[in-house]
Amino acid sequence: MSEKQYTAKDFKSDQYVRWCPGCGDHAVINSLQKAMAELGVAPHDTVVISGIGCSSRLPYYMGTYGFHTIHGRGAAIATGVKTANPALTVWQVTGDGDCMAIGGNHFIHSVRRNVDLNILLMNNKIYGLTKGQYSPTSARGFVSKSSPYGTVEDPFIPAELTLGARGNFFARSIDNDLATSKDVILAAAQHKGASVVEMLVNCVIFNDGVHLCVTDREIRAERTIILRHGEKMIFGKEQNKGLVLDGYKLKAVTIGEDGYTMDDILVHDAHCEDNSMHFKLAMMGCTGADDGLPVALGIIRCVDAPTYDECVEAQVEEVKAQKSAHTLREFLLQGETWEVK
Repeated sequence: MSEKQYTAKDFKSDQYVRWCPGCGDHAVINSLQKAMAELGVAPHDTVVISGIGCSSRLPYYMGTYGFHTIHGRGAAIATGVKTANPALTVWQVTGDGDCMAIGGNHFIHSVRRNVDLNILLMNNKIYGLTKGQYSPTSARGFVSKSSPYGTVEDPFIPAELTLGARGNFFARSIDNDLATSKDVILAAAQHKGASVVEMLVNCVIFNDGVHLCVTDREIRAERTIILRHGEKMIFGKEQNKGLVLDGYKLKAVTIGEDGYTMDDILVHDAHCEDNSMHFKLAMMGCTGADDGLPVALGIIRCVDAPTYDECVEAQVEEVKAQKSAHTLREFLLQGETWEVK
């Protein structure tokens, strides 16, 4: 950490931001730059890496080191950067197409390995850069240029994939909730290990309003719940609704009705190693089922575990300590040698 006090402006480049007016990516980069300023890591100690897609233009707009790589390979490049120089704070910025389709294999393995990366996944459920084809997160039946009669596939749900890959940090926010977005991005950066933040963003051109059921300000309080570790899971405009267990399933209830009191409402434990409850929370409102459950925002899971890059570094130091040769010259000269004159 640097002792210098940074502002969001310190993390902005001089490049014109080439996203469509109204694109949710504008709000995300705003939250990211504010979180970076609060984190206090110097721009020259920060790297932002992306693949291909609208969201992957983001490194150009950052006053940090950056690398605009190839389609789906952002995680592989980011893993190499972090492993080669663990002192750097490494961000991977990706979209639902770049990350969940061609980059899916790299994504699950960077999460499984628990590489200390901050993965910012912007999910607009569409291929925006290539003009409106359905993506791996598009809902079954979604009509697009590449599915004119509706898709016949079930989508990937980023939370499900992250937890299935044994992920230890997963959070979610929406583009127009700048406060929550900044908080979860900051928490992701402070977490040691692979942290995945799903940002529900709007593509105003090809998939406008895809997240309106949770982003519309008139209904957001009733359709979403912001989870905070150690606090009761309550939501609603009047903060009078909460989550309880009904057998093995989560259920939304109104406090004070049907015999339910505040004592019945579950307390969020983001640090529980068993991810069963985290899985239930992360999947609420994501399967298309009309179960009356709100979509979970905030930090859903945050568990400490050994990181790949630290383990590799420790292993290298352990092996070096056991060897008599520590440089290439020492290695070449450690056997029988002779001079030719």
